[in-house]
Amino acid sequence: MSAEPQARESTQVHGGRVVAQRLAAAGVSKLFTLSGGHLFSIYDGCREEGIDLLDVRHEQAAAFAAEGWAKATRTPGVCALTAGPGVTNGMSAMASALMNSSPMVVLGGRAPAMRWGQGSLQEIDHVPFVAPVTKSAVTASATAEIGSLVDAALATCLQPPGGPAFVDFPLDQVFMEVEPAANGAAELPDVAAIPGATDIAHAAELLRAAERPAIMAGTGLYWAHGEGALRRLCEELRIPVFLNGLARGCVPADHECFFSRARSTALKGADVALVIGVPMDFRLGFGGSFGDDTKLVAIGSAPPASPHPREPAAELYGGIAATLDALRAEAAGGPDRSEWLRTLRETESEKRAAEQEELNDSRAPLHPMRVYRELQQVIDRDTIVIGDGGDFVSYAGRMIETYEPGCWMDPGPYGCLGSGPGYAIAASIARPDRRTLLLLGDGAFGFSGLEFDTMVRHNLPVVAVMGNNGIWALEKHPMEFLYGYSVAAELQPELRYDKVVENLGGHGELVREPDELQPALERAFASGKPALVNVLTDPSVAYPRKANLA
Repeated sequence: MSAEPQARESTQVHGGRVVAQRLAAAGVSKLFTLSGGHLFSIYDGCREEGIDLLDVRHEQAAAFAAEGWAKATRTPGVCALTAGPGVTNGMSAMASALMNSSPMVVLGGRAPAMRWGQGSLQEIDHVPFVAPVTKSAVTASATAEIGSLVDAALATCLQPPGGPAFVDFPLDQVFMEVEPAANGAAELPDVAAIPGATDIAHAAELLRAAERPAIMAGTGLYWAHGEGALRRLCEELRIPVFLNGLARGCVPADHECFFSRARSTALKGADVALVIGVPMDFRLGFGGSFGDDTKLVAIGSAPPASPHPREPAAELYGGIAATLDALRAEAAGGPDRSEWLRTLRETESEKRAAEQEELNDSRAPLHPMRVYRELQQVIDRDTIVIGDGGDFVSYAGRMIETYEPGCWMDPGPYGCLGSGPGYAIAASIARPDRRTLLLLGDGAFGFSGLEFDTMVRHNLPVVAVMGNNGIWALEKHPMEFLYGYSVAAELQPELRYDKVVENLGGHGELVREPDELQPALERAFASGKPALVNVLTDPSVAYPRKANLA
């Protein structure tokens, strides 16, 4: 054999190494997965390229962790799911990421192409059923195209609106050898640098003339890195701000222009409302949360896939940060809004004062509001708080104060229980200098509770607080209101989930009385282990829900 063929052969790498090379070139440092033979070459490639493998107990957690990484860092989260059931187990997280616009790449194993249709283990064509819950879904047809497909997936997941991109690799293609991928990162969208909307004159005119403007901002603002521009806008033009989803913390909870309890008063009373990076879905009453005469200005990184349920007076699509800065400059010089802000602050203060009775409730089992009073005593300004539950987490959305971007995560409009542990795993890895607090319902624990084993194995000191009322409260109370009875809504009362976590190697606490809670929380955080504080809460308490879900 000549020297030339030997040299050429020695430079070749298998397809899994190419996958890892393209991920590493894009700055990916973590891959969330559950071991599967179809993925071995990708694991080998990651090992060679310095990408850490984080293995979980169920593929849904791997996929939710990838989304959680995206939420914590605003960079693509990546997971690898083995063929067949591995991919289908991750589909809820893909759907969640699509509805949250979370940039995420899902790498799928796949039965070998050379035997396709002959009945290989876990042989199924993923693309037709994955496509509806992703931005793109493709299969590598040759080893030589693997690198370009990974680059394309990374670009697609970031392009506004963000979302999951799926690529699967036939077993034979990903194990075959090919020339190494080209050096250098692929050209990826810089979301923060996207030019703003061009025709802002009408929107600026509406805002300049507004006496009672309001801002309602959501997750799209966070993905667009728009928090600085939003803060400049609200401070200079004196506009009250309300936030939901990942936008929480983009204006600190103690900022003079931030409000939460006065939302209904402000949105109904506003003459102009800027609706920034948030759809007018059930959370905004399909547009009905605003006053009948309120003029709406819809602002987003890209036009919505479907028409707004309520027609805006103006629509601005482009880079959100640049759009807000331009709007601020063009709308300067409006009327004095100090009285509007003062009125809303009075409403805010009155509603907060009305909560004191429940915050100080001494009942046992505990009122959820008392739980959140105690939690506020131990949460730092940069604690990452993750909600995974129904009524218990609804109280959290109302009571937890958020001061920095990326410090609040919930399932979003897809509302998928079981997302929390995956999010918490990713957040703890991405932000090891911060506390990670996971808020769980006892129902939600059943979806992903064994991921506490993952936290133990990877030394992730996530502290979880469970509101344990022994029921599916979000279903039980409405069903009883409608029918006078409930079915399929009971769980075991006072179940010792804390013992489950202890037996997985973590720290457990049981709380029956209000005065037991704060010491239990302090011990949990001091343990340095994954911990569960199992708080028995009153099943008769129903969250006072106002939103029409459909």
